[in-house]
Amino acid sequence: MSGFGANAPLARSAMAYVLAGGRGSRLLELTDRRAKPAVYFGGKSRIIDFALSNALNSGVRRIAVATQYKAHSLIRHMNRGWNFLRPERNEGFDILPASQRVSEDKWYAGTADAVYQNLDIIESYAPDYLIILAGDHVYKMDYELMLAQHVELGADVTVGCVEIASTEGSAFGIMHVDERDRVVSFVEKPAQPPEIPGQPGRSLASMGIYVFNRERLFELLREDAADPDSSHDFGKDVIPKLVSGGGCWAHRFEASCVRSGAERSAYWRDVGTIDAYWEANIDLTEIVPELDLFDRDWPIWTYSELTPPAKFVHDAGERRGTAISSLVSGGCIVSGGSVQRSLLSSNCHVHSYANVTFSVVLPEVEIGRGARIDRCVVDRGVRIPDGLVIGEDPEEDAQRFRRTDRGICLVTQTMIDACEG
Repeated sequence: MSGFGANAPLARSAMAYVLAGGRGSRLLELTDRRAKPAVYFGGKSRIIDFALSNALNSGVRRIAVATQYKAHSLIRHMNRGWNFLRPERNEGFDILPASQRVSEDKWYAGTADAVYQNLDIIESYAPDYLIILAGDHVYKMDYELMLAQHVELGADVTVGCVEIASTEGSAFGIMHVDERDRVVSFVEKPAQPPEIPGQPGRSLASMGIYVFNRERLFELLREDAADPDSSHDFGKDVIPKLVSGGGCWAHRFEASCVRSGAERSAYWRDVGTIDAYWEANIDLTEIVPELDLFDRDWPIWTYSELTPPAKFVHDAGERRGTAISSLVSGGCIVSGGSVQRSLLSSNCHVHSYANVTFSVVLPEVEIGRGARIDRCVVDRGVRIPDGLVIGEDPEEDAQRFRRTDRGICLVTQTMIDACEG
């Protein structure tokens, strides 16, 4: 790319390409109306905001997002919250829905195909490097450091990896590396994950983050598109070919994870199940959470809806509006009810004598007078009737709501309507 000096950050010569087309079916009804990257997180953000914010904070000023499954909510969010990148400042933000650009009967067939179908758009920006990102993980990372490793090693591809216990490896794609972190094999969800050399009981799991040189990536994608036996997926098809050629290197998340003084360890979460989603949100209510959303040096950008301040009213006997060890977003009214170890997203209303504990409540939820909810995920716009109790009777909960093995209840308006019917 022209216009930058030899000492300019590599991120200025890079483009971030976010893959945000997946449904996230393990989140059950939470993704019935929205793609997984559009699911709310942390009170005011969406999951995709983490990948986008990492790119922006890393110095990347050209970003594209490929969407597919039920993308309206996601596209609307990005149009509202990410429209500040301007072409006249040598920046760009493209939303790329699956639109049959290659063939009239072909949507995005896989993650690699979602990039291949837009090669002309990428070419118009002429980046030197492509950072391919998954849009559905929660973490803070400086991609500039990963780019620097990629260039220093002259890699064909650099794969972002997070250290996990080997006992958890059967749920991930595992990178088997040598002593220098060159990837020697890639195994998808192995029963016996290969361990990191010199680190017994630890394995490297792929984060779904890849760095390529542009021309090398274009060459690989054209080869993959011409292969009738390919599933056109980075993890299944493109990366294994580079591993066999010796050009694939692992980049450890520990090396580029962004931490404030309050964060003790490298934080990365795949919030792909109701249990994982609930736990990651509830973790934010800790006195010192593992993920610091208050870090002004690495802000999580999002669409900031104009809302009035949160309001707590009534102080008479048991009718007292309180929130303890909780996150309460703008526009919320806690009117004589109690909120403990919970997260209220924007514009929620907790009525008198209601009790909310260990629950994740999405925007515009109304919790009726005297209702009690415990260990719940409540979808957007739900109206909890007066006096309804959720989370205290496992058998009754399982009949009315989605109850996980860990006892977390997913509550939607359809389920509430069925209860009342």
